[in-house]
Amino acid sequence: MDDRLESFLRSKIRSAGRQYADAKRAYASARRSALADLPQDDEGKAKIVCRRYAERRAVELDREARPACFDPDHPDCEGCVRDVRDGRIETW
Repeated sequence: MDDRLESFLRSKIRSAGRQYADAKRAYASARRSALADLPQDDEGKAKIVCRRYAERRAVELDREARPACFDPDHPDCEGCVRDVRDGRIETW
């Protein structure tokens, strides 16, 4: 096979693999946000108001419905997780 063709095919396959991984990640994030019944942005991230810093954030949720910015040693973060699970978190 021609080296240029082989290089072209490899780059296209890599690109397709990256797009698949991005889509898979976005789907999983949107699904977790939907399970927590939170509004989502265009990328499927949950739109919450951070209790610790009192700012709007679009964050991914992990399998336990914890925001990506979660700090287990901070009481505001613990309260945020409880509010997400109870459906009382402030959103935008």
